[in-house]
Amino acid sequence: MSETESRPVRVLVWGENVHEQVEPHVAAIYPRGMHATIAEGIAENLGPRAVVNTTTLQEPEHGLTEEVLAETDVLVWWGHAAHGDVSDEVVERVHQHVLSGLGLVVLHSGHWSKIFGKLMGTTCTLRWRSEQDRELVWTVNPTHPIARGVPNPIVIDAQEMYGEFFDIPVPDELVFVSSFTGGEVFRSGCTFRRGHGKIFFFSPGDQDYPVYHHTDVRRVIANGVEWVVTDRARREIPVLLRYDTDDFFNGKGYTGPIESNDEEPVDAPVG
Repeated sequence: MSETESRPVRVLVWGENVHEQVEPHVAAIYPRGMHATIAEGIAENLGPRAVVNTTTLQEPEHGLTEEVLAETDVLVWWGHAAHGDVSDEVVERVHQHVLSGLGLVVLHSGHWSKIFGKLMGTTCTLRWRSEQDRELVWTVNPTHPIARGVPNPIVIDAQEMYGEFFDIPVPDELVFVSSFTGGEVFRSGCTFRRGHGKIFFFSPGDQDYPVYHHTDVRRVIANGVEWVVTDRARREIPVLLRYDTDDFFNGKGYTGPIESNDEEPVDAPVG
């Protein structure tokens, strides 16, 4: 049994915490902040299997210091109004941790966050409309662990519409597809792998609606948290190793270009 399997999953919910401070109707829905409500749903579903904490954009280094990330197994990300205020240095730090094996759950408008865009390598743009649409979240991969214990479909009575085309790479796995009042459809639950890290994007959850109080939405997020936990014994970034024929199983760190017997560099072959 690995160390990760023998202790609770360490979850950090990162919230932008902007709408709650400036929009009274959002504060009424989420009086302790959206990040707190999301964290409560994870703790409610995972119980002793997880230790859940929160942090926000306003904290020093956005609450995502090297020390904090090193002690986190899963980072849950919600942002919307202040993507540009997130430090590029912090984004690069999170990116390196994801490649090393940090699990990442990206929620709703986090699709346009710097970290999600950096990991996807695309614009991550989509169609949207906020007119209290009904959203039906259809399970298209019922055997996937993230779909465990949720109805098909999940019915969300009032929600912002997200529609295709959603400019993301083809997902490794498509777990949910949503349909809306206007007839639009959207890939609302997708998984990706980047380096040693696993990523789950789940779209339901606009700040104007009480979606993060929804029992089934909370269950999906908790399932996603458990799924993105790394299977590896320790976190480490993939590195370039040289494997000699007579020592095939023990790679050596790359030290530079091939050198000739007289120590003069030899040009690398083309093609």
